Amino acid sequence: MSAMSSQVTRTGRFTRVGSAAVAGLLAVVCGASGAFASTTTPRLPEPTGPHPVGTTSLHLEDVTRPDPWVPSAGTRELMVTLWYPAKAPGRQRARYLTPEESELVLAGTGVTGVPPDVLSRTRTNAFTDAEPLGGRALPLVVLSPGFTWPRSSLTALAEELASRGYAVVGVDHTYENFATTFPDGRVATCAACVLEDVEDFGRVAVESRAADISFVLDELTGPRQRWRAGPPIDGSRIAMAGSSLGGASAGEAMLTDPRVLAGVNLDGTMFKPLPESGLSRPWLFFGQEAAGPGGDPSWDRDWERLTGWKLWLLVTGAVHASFTDYDLLARQIGVDLGGDLTGTRSAEITRRYVRAFFDLHLRGEPQHLLDAPSARYPEVVFRAPTPDDDGGRTGVATMLRLR
Repeated sequence: MSAMSSQVTRTGRFTRVGSAAVAGLLAVVCGASGAFASTTTPRLPEPTGPHPVGTTSLHLEDVTRPDPWVPSAGTRELMVTLWYPAKAPGRQRARYLTPEESELVLAGTGVTGVPPDVLSRTRTNAFTDAEPLGGRALPLVVLSPGFTWPRSSLTALAEELASRGYAVVGVDHTYENFATTFPDGRVATCAACVLEDVEDFGRVAVESRAADISFVLDELTGPRQRWRAGPPIDGSRIAMAGSSLGGASAGEAMLTDPRVLAGVNLDGTMFKPLPESGLSRPWLFFGQEAAGPGGDPSWDRDWERLTGWKLWLLVTGAVHASFTDYDLLARQIGVDLGGDLTGTRSAEITRRYVRAFFDLHLRGEPQHLLDAPSARYPEVVFRAPTPDDDGGRTGVATMLRLR
């Protein structure tokens, strides 16, 4: 289950991706065939916070903007999922994917040897339409998935944040993933995957996603917010995290929408460079070792353009999928993606560091975990500022590894 495969499914057919721009976004599936046990029920790790987690989905339509990938579709339609702290567990656990979505995701990523509906069996920890916890307005975290991956791929992170008192919204960027199901039963597949004539595809996708995020924020905040059944959202405390292309899009969202105060890039190449004038709001690069200095030139370039609080963390043994649900779920269904983080370790690391970042920058709570390597998480490597650097963490970087 990689960020993308060299084949994608559309209307039941496999279509070879020929675009060099799209091919530049692809990751290789390691060991795509799996040995599946019929009794396997994939499950996400339980969140660690004090609150039960509720969830609901919304269908949003931006009547001011045509769809960037399928103009004939007319206006831009989005499906989003909201996770939030609840008063008590509900009666029905939320579904991870529908059987059809599971089949499309597995086929699109080239995974064979497992039942096509296996991901739809995944046991989540959120309850559909559970009564929200009352009280103060909640800080909001926006989650944007990797290219071809649905919003559900970041569910473990979303559930963790919601259990800790955040409102979380995951966005499906329509026609950019293998399957988005709308309330009327329509299933949108990855039209963007087969576009061979889009110049500078990564930049176009990043700009489109930033526009999606701003629209979602318009719908969730202010006097006309769509989610009236839930607790109010604090429009002054909004941040974003994304995996792969979603992480790259966080920078553009911050640049184009001042409501997004902080951003996390989970192992995503920065397809559109940050401006030379810089980005002054808090930023976290969080990726596999291959994204270390010299590994991803876009990170080296944009690290120097981050002029505010910034941190660069690498995870030993991680692969591209390790910053999503798919590394741990792949292990459970017998698919080897090539990483060395066993069990639920990939989710534990991602959830803990991303939560620390948001607790610091949305709640103002000091986080010693972000100051230095931790004996509890020896896999995490700091690319840290030199002692001579200022509080903005600029200048030449060094590597620190806990031994």
